[in-house]
Amino acid sequence: MKNSPTSFVIVAEHADRRIDNYLVPLLKIPRTLLYRFIRQGRVRVNKKRTDPSYRLQTGDQIVIYAFRAEENTAPKVATPSSRIVEKLSNRILYEDENLLILNKPTGLAVHSGTDVSMGVIEILRQMRQGENDFLELAHRLDRDTSGCLVIAKKPRVLREFQELLRTGKVEKIYQALTMGHWSKKDNRISASLERQEKACHGRKIKVSDDGKASVTDFHVVQTFPLASLVAATLHTGRMHQIRVHAQSVGHPIAGDTKYGDKAFNQMMHQLGLRRLFLQAVKIRFQLPSTKKMICVEAPLEAELKDFLSRLSCPKKMTNF
Repeated sequence: MKNSPTSFVIVAEHADRRIDNYLVPLLKIPRTLLYRFIRQGRVRVNKKRTDPSYRLQTGDQIVIYAFRAEENTAPKVATPSSRIVEKLSNRILYEDENLLILNKPTGLAVHSGTDVSMGVIEILRQMRQGENDFLELAHRLDRDTSGCLVIAKKPRVLREFQELLRTGKVEKIYQALTMGHWSKKDNRISASLERQEKACHGRKIKVSDDGKASVTDFHVVQTFPLASLVAATLHTGRMHQIRVHAQSVGHPIAGDTKYGDKAFNQMMHQLGLRRLFLQAVKIRFQLPSTKKMICVEAPLEAELKDFLSRLSCPKKMTNF
């Protein structure tokens, strides 16, 4: 038996938020369960079916048709361990009343999904329960990428930051170890990117003239016998952009099992690399409402620094 549907109207404070990001914390259900309800048409916007990526507008009427009894007993989101809570607490690089910037560790997804019960945002919400009523990802980082991740603490700040992203007013710099030597010190890659229709092992991006415009600047920082450390500056924010752009010009990133070179990855693994060598090392922007320039850096992880020291020994590279 079902209960009566719940309905409410979106106020200006929540305008422009994605409906999935708005409803998950409100309903306190796993994201995958919400997506199922949306597919089934049990979440309506202005009496019409909707999509998880739909951005709310002031005055939108949301109707949620009640959950069945068995769905109310769906597994709850797991409680984060004290170890991961302490780890994230120690990796906060910057925080004020509007946002916090976290040095995300490698191997941790930014949000829950089909094969992820809990990501960074869910952990932070539990950590800050009763302290911050609103916490939302302002952008994304790949699961295996470490570094600067911005979390908005107010809907207004989320909208402001995402507008800065859309207009190219957020400076984002990454460091990556790539295969081989670049012909020039400074290189701009402007290959358009699109998602493949049916990709094995999860979502995959490819270079395509039919894709979305994408621009990355690569600057060679240091060269090693068979690899180069580069700084990559994003001018657009496509999924896997740095990884695909580097691979497209013959310089895939070390440890990249999706777009990388198998032989090169094996050599890097033999030398001790156990992860994707990609980190968001700097983010810089100015929120229009505060006029405050925020510039935060995430020092290269110790494990990556240690690995670079191994590459300085030519004898270890001769068998590649």
